[in-house]
Amino acid sequence: MRDERVRLGLSQEDLALAGGVNRNTQGSYERGARNPDTAYLMAVAGLGIDISFVLTGQKQISDLSGVEAQIIDQYRNIPEDDQKMIRRMLEAMAVMESRSHD
Repeated sequence: MRDERVRLGLSQEDLALAGGVNRNTQGSYERGARNPDTAYLMAVAGLGIDISFVLTGQKQISDLSGVEAQIIDQYRNIPEDDQKMIRRMLEAMAVMESRSHD
């Protein structure tokens, strides 16, 4: 939820207001301490929140930007060993990024 809020440049207060909850409840959704109900999800979807991503943690292929689609196309057209190297590099970068937020 936080990733989507940040992607859209919204504050916790903005999202809480749109979803009909208070800021503390919004924070608990973002921490994973509570799960939002359907009414909340439908309300925040109107702001552009990707509900599928919020629920699954995965972006849908149709949601890719042109650059992201190009990267995937290029990835699919390189040798398997190169694909493995790119996956290792991305995994290492993701670990480093998650540690920088702790």
